[in-house]
Amino acid sequence: MTGIWQTVWFETVPDAYITGLDIGTDANAGTISVTVRSNSGAAGNARVTVRDGSRTVGEATGGVGQPIVVRVAQPKLWSPDQPFLYDLRVALGGDAVQSYAGIRTISVQRDQAGVNRLFLNGKALFQYGLLDQGWWPDGLYTAPTDEALASDIETTKRLGFNMIRKHVKVEPARWYYHADRLGVLVWQDMPSGGDKTPENKDMFAGELEHVIDALDNHPSIVMWVPFNEGWGQHETEQYVQWIKQRDPSRLVNNSSGWTDKGVGDVSDVHSYPAPIRPPLEDKRAAVLGEFGGLGLPLEGHTWIEKGNWGYRTYKTQEELGQAYRDLMHQLRILVGEGLSAAIYTQTTDVEIEVNGMLTYDRAVVKLPADAKELSNRLSTPPSVREVVATSEKSPQSWRYTTNTPAENWFSTSFDDRVWTQSNGGFGRPNPNNKASVGTPWQTSDIWLRRSFDLPAGALTNPHLRIYHDDDAEVYLNGQRIATLPGAVNGYSYVPLDATAKVLLKAGASNMLAIHVKQVRGGQFADAGLVDVVEK
Repeated sequence: MTGIWQTVWFETVPDAYITGLDIGTDANAGTISVTVRSNSGAAGNARVTVRDGSRTVGEATGGVGQPIVVRVAQPKLWSPDQPFLYDLRVALGGDAVQSYAGIRTISVQRDQAGVNRLFLNGKALFQYGLLDQGWWPDGLYTAPTDEALASDIETTKRLGFNMIRKHVKVEPARWYYHADRLGVLVWQDMPSGGDKTPENKDMFAGELEHVIDALDNHPSIVMWVPFNEGWGQHETEQYVQWIKQRDPSRLVNNSSGWTDKGVGDVSDVHSYPAPIRPPLEDKRAAVLGEFGGLGLPLEGHTWIEKGNWGYRTYKTQEELGQAYRDLMHQLRILVGEGLSAAIYTQTTDVEIEVNGMLTYDRAVVKLPADAKELSNRLSTPPSVREVVATSEKSPQSWRYTTNTPAENWFSTSFDDRVWTQSNGGFGRPNPNNKASVGTPWQTSDIWLRRSFDLPAGALTNPHLRIYHDDDAEVYLNGQRIATLPGAVNGYSYVPLDATAKVLLKAGASNMLAIHVKQVRGGQFADAGLVDVVEK
């Protein structure tokens, strides 16, 4: 099931009637352009009237099939904070229709620090949203009522999110109308298709064009996402070029997660549960297409009693709430480092997936009570000062062994001179996450040691910056400071608690030791230290 479908309706029309409108806006020029499409044989001029409430703010007349441009003085721009919509009335002969338009721009530009960011209406805006699959327990892909269709968006806004990634599904036009009027940015996925035969590819191309044609009047949509995690992905460069030519008013995400072809407007990675940032680039913005996935099955609100699943599962709302706060703490740091958008998985539980902010029946909000405050804090991220460099940008020297060492291998007195000295990071090259491998590592375990000099003066808020795939144990000056299960797909942040902070020796030599165990999938190990400073 891909969800490519639309509502069907009947209406009575005159002999010459309007079949559709192509609406475009230009925020810099303050114009709304309307191209009127009509049934075969219809001719004559169409009249477009633009209203702000009951007040007419512009009118223009033009031929069918040609852009009719209406200039609006001092245009009101559409945004999540102020989702202003102009009313449109279009008349052609004896037929007349009503619609609306939102004037806004979306772009990738450099901020004051020279980092590529997502800009809405000429201003940098961090886009924080939810992965929304649009499933319902009673109707699967069909909401029970129009009020229900709007309710998920209303809850999303209430919790401080300003964006939704509509995941491999196309909703009926009413959903996008609600997104337009309520004020939420939308990243629109193309439902995944086949790529095995010419027929598969032809069908995908045709349906992609139909989806864009059906939805391109909605101001809430700011990003097209043709592929997700490599599912049916093919001819990516050509599709991105075609979409940009077809719709230059929006951004294109060439592939959300996994198989980035280096084209489009953003570099997109997925990471569960901890957030990460892809490497910053010269032309594209760095975004996190999926993260989180914190699971909580609530009795009486699950699809089945047993067998429910989350990327990491908790037993109580309190436990999940604290885990969510920890992720948001890390996310703020990444925003300060140049991350431009992030999407939390997901809006609601979906059958056995219990990682929604809402239960499947929409009865319980599982995120903590301070979720909106946590979302709002993303707009004021801290600054990050590197204290001990990782090997992300330049190789850093470590001592390492893949043979099980003596029990005191992590102590400051341990003699590691027989260990091999080499540059990080350690692991297997993986084109999907762009990890910088300085030394190949393909065994089940690796033990790493590295000494570093810490400058004099106290650190404000030291954090471990670590990329571990899979399980990791971290020691500082002979004491364990972190046990990190599972894997992350990039560098994540672990705050040093009070005990760990005391271990740091300012103005002296320190020792960082790490054991990483390979469990499944990719493998990688690297770490450093940063100081996180609130502005």
